[in-house]
Amino acid sequence: MALLLFYVAVAAKYELQMLQQNSYRVRRYWKWLRGDLMSMRRLIDLLILGVLLVWGANPVVAVLAGVAMAARALALLRRKYKKPLVFTARARRLYATAVALTVGSTVPVLFTADADTAVVVAALWCVLPCVAMILATWLNMPVDRAMSRWYYNDAKRILAGMPGLVIVGITGSYGKTSTKHYLYRILSERYNVLMTPGSFNTTLGVIRTIREQLKSYHEVFIVEMGAKQIGDIREICGLVHPRIGIITAVGEQHLESFKTIENVQRTKFELIDALPADGVAILNNDFEYIANRPVGNVERVVRYGVEHAQADYRVEDIRYGASETMFTVVGGGERVALTTRLVGSCNLSNLLACYIAARQLGMTEREIALGAARIEQVEHRLSVKRTPGGITIIDDAFNSNPHGAKMALDVLKGFEAAQRVLVTPGLIELGTKQYAYNHRFGVQAASSCDYAIVVGKYNGEAIEAGLKEGGMEPGRIYRALTFTEATVQVGKIVRKGDVVLYENDLPDTFK
Repeated sequence: MALLLFYVAVAAKYELQMLQQNSYRVRRYWKWLRGDLMSMRRLIDLLILGVLLVWGANPVVAVLAGVAMAARALALLRRKYKKPLVFTARARRLYATAVALTVGSTVPVLFTADADTAVVVAALWCVLPCVAMILATWLNMPVDRAMSRWYYNDAKRILAGMPGLVIVGITGSYGKTSTKHYLYRILSERYNVLMTPGSFNTTLGVIRTIREQLKSYHEVFIVEMGAKQIGDIREICGLVHPRIGIITAVGEQHLESFKTIENVQRTKFELIDALPADGVAILNNDFEYIANRPVGNVERVVRYGVEHAQADYRVEDIRYGASETMFTVVGGGERVALTTRLVGSCNLSNLLACYIAARQLGMTEREIALGAARIEQVEHRLSVKRTPGGITIIDDAFNSNPHGAKMALDVLKGFEAAQRVLVTPGLIELGTKQYAYNHRFGVQAASSCDYAIVVGKYNGEAIEAGLKEGGMEPGRIYRALTFTEATVQVGKIVRKGDVVLYENDLPDTFK
């Protein structure tokens, strides 16, 4: 009994962690669960279930099954996760409810039913935690909605008491987090600025930031706005009412949930549609589905681009030094030379959006130049590090996408090095275009690196086929099941003076 209880407690915690990574949305969690049913962990659980159903009446078999379930629980506890479970108040409620449902529906039967029935019930404990987690989510919905509404209204009250606060909204298929950090650093040269921390880009994350961090002395509030479905950004805008809106990109990201790029465009432009008539829309014309979208609800629409010539602001004269990048911002009748420690045209594009926003807020060219020069690289977003052994690491492990991956490969190719090594699990959440984009990524990578290490099974076939089509010799392509195994392989390849690009790192919900 104790072993079974231990298994239920640990298994419920794991299911809660996966539910949290799926934004507490039952439909998304169920979709992930269907894909996980044939995983080795699930198959072992089903094997234990089968053994109990057939031979569970035998005390020895029952004890051995209990020990096996406890061993499974210990394996889950010892497993290292890229995104550990955060025991928020909501998570604690869901966990307590799921465990209570599982234990409460089975323990009484174990003590009152005959031996065969008790064995069947005990066996079902192998699969009940995921069902219990879904039921717990449904049961807690009224409480969660009531509490969310209270927090929402409280955040709205706080904002109403700060009429002079300038709110800048930032969204995009990619680049929004980096842009947020860069803009924060530049605006801090003049203003007292608050930004949503980390990846707090949902309505609840924004509410939490307002209630816990926004103070009366703040002058500018930068709000990152993410979306998993149509209406998500509109909901955030309905709370914060931004005056300046920046869209960094509209690309084929999260197509599993959005289905079409037109839906992505519609969702990202919810930010611009929410701006007041005297607001400012700052749009990246390097993306077709931004350039082709007219805006008529605001007086000031400023379009920018690194690659697109038809833009109000653009970047010219890009020069990469050993430790800094020099470039010139051209637009608005100005030519301003800037220096930054950032690398890659995608980062310069994000920095250009920040320049425009800062100028709209009255900052001088000198103030902006000082802020740009002091920007630190954002971790896991095309950040460059050098190891004591003389190896250069390009860390672009956060949330890769087709456009950003191509830019990262261009950065890798631009480094002068004896050997260039790519480590990647590929690109995800691209729906029916998953294989095609990863195949194209492999073709592009073949001309940018000397060795490629493909991690995991999820995109391995597509990337390897692309690498070979791009001309890479099979002997320079390696497959690794885990990043640990990939790291060992990197150690066998690289030497002083080499460059390694880590492109993307899949979350725990992907294999």
